[in-house]
Amino acid sequence: MRTSFFILGMTFLLLGCAPKSGISKELKESIQTNESFDFVKQKALEVVKTGFNAGDGYGEVWIRDYNTFIELSAEVYPREELKENLRVFFRLQGDDGNILDGFIPQSKAVHTEGGYKYFYSDLEPNYCGHKNTVETDHESSLVQAVYKYVMKTGDREFLNEKIGDKTVAERLQWSMEFLMNHRWSADHGLIWGATTADWGDVQHSHPWGVYITDDTKYCLDIYDNAMMLIALNNIIELLPETKSRWKPVRDKLAKNTMKHLWDESNQKFIPHVYLDGSPYPDDFNENEIFYHGGTAVAIEAGLLNRKQIKTSLDKMIANVKASGAGSIGLTMYPPYPGWAFENKGMYPYGYQNGGDWTWFGARMIQQLVKYGFYQEAYEQLLPMTERVQKNDGFFEWYTVNNEPTGSGTFRGSAGVLYKAIEMLENVSEK
Repeated sequence: MRTSFFILGMTFLLLGCAPKSGISKELKESIQTNESFDFVKQKALEVVKTGFNAGDGYGEVWIRDYNTFIELSAEVYPREELKENLRVFFRLQGDDGNILDGFIPQSKAVHTEGGYKYFYSDLEPNYCGHKNTVETDHESSLVQAVYKYVMKTGDREFLNEKIGDKTVAERLQWSMEFLMNHRWSADHGLIWGATTADWGDVQHSHPWGVYITDDTKYCLDIYDNAMMLIALNNIIELLPETKSRWKPVRDKLAKNTMKHLWDESNQKFIPHVYLDGSPYPDDFNENEIFYHGGTAVAIEAGLLNRKQIKTSLDKMIANVKASGAGSIGLTMYPPYPGWAFENKGMYPYGYQNGGDWTWFGARMIQQLVKYGFYQEAYEQLLPMTERVQKNDGFFEWYTVNNEPTGSGTFRGSAGVLYKAIEMLENVSEK
């Protein structure tokens, strides 16, 4: 028995995944007595009670947002309301399996030239939806949201519920088939999207930038592929009978992600691998940019070992110091130059181009807790919770000077921050 434990321990060390250390008495006390944690949790519950749209600046329910606060919503809403939102996305599912970005009541859909193109379905009489086609995370986000709903409520019967001619379980798999049939690079064994900033939904070309156009430059990135990996992990767990179909896909996707997108010498993910040439000039070294959000999601997908996670965290902290930003929610560092995006809001340190988003920063905190970096998780979480308390709200993002901007009731931030705090508190109570 001793030999077995010795071999196991050596295996962890060789992989850079040394067993987690315990939590100190001082840290335990700090977690349990932190005033900003209590404030944030209470405020999060208040905010999530008021609806399902992304925040006060949005009319739609967006799947990439709902995925990050559905667990918190389960604390204050009955199952039926949570399920109904998921059903709407399934009812509006395209005939090729694609999932829309967001839905809105048909009476509130604003039809303007150059604005959103709305999609309707005979299965859904009340809502219509739209799709920001530069993204490749809608399908993965819905799978993850269903997984979180089932895990939180225990309602596995939902998977057998029929919507139109397909069950929820079949529709989940259909959405993954869409990615493989319509967003797949056979040369790389990875899914592609448009050239956006890390996890963003604004491409480099076009003044708005949410739709694929003739000027779109297609590429591979870590965020989209890590999101699909998480979704496949979720499907395999929810539907074990489908393991023979999806595990080989999952394993190859993971292998190809590290093969094509991981820069071993620099211990970071390459921002973009272009399918038909970069949109940027040859003298612009895009690989100098470190993507915070995509890296956090890659860790959630299980792509990095503990040693690589620590290296990534150290880089994030160094980037925060170099930029002067408020937290590791900093989207990326350095940001893209002002000329890199046509959308005027994508200036350096603006919006998704180096804005500071708790929405992703808190996901990194969750992974630090999961992998046993308790002290680091606590230290990097404090700037996020303290500014919620200071500004009395969950703002969408913060400037490089830590000034709040965007929606002040951004439910995605509330959801991920609440979960990060809860994970730390659970560790401190054990």
